[in-house]
Amino acid sequence: MKPILLHPDDNVLVLAEPILAGQAIEIDDAELVAPDAVAVGHKIARRALAIGDKVLKYGAPIGSMTAAAVAGEHVHMHNMKSDYIASHTRLATGES
Repeated sequence: MKPILLHPDDNVLVLAEPILAGQAIEIDDAELVAPDAVAVGHKIARRALAIGDKVLKYGAPIGSMTAAAVAGEHVHMHNMKSDYIASHTRLATGES
């Protein structure tokens, strides 16, 4: 499985299909094992990312890492935050 690179400067890739934990994925001509399952349309790290690293998508910063991630790991609200707008969840009002 080969994720999509939207811009050469990006440090995340987008999934055109879901991946399973342990599945082989190709990143920059190297094959590695996906550390976790990730849904279609979500981002994975192109390379190791550290806390505070800017997340680049479409060649532009979209947020910062709040936790480290290894290459192939899911990059989403659990380990990154927007630097521009408050993060939102899909929980209905009153849910926690």
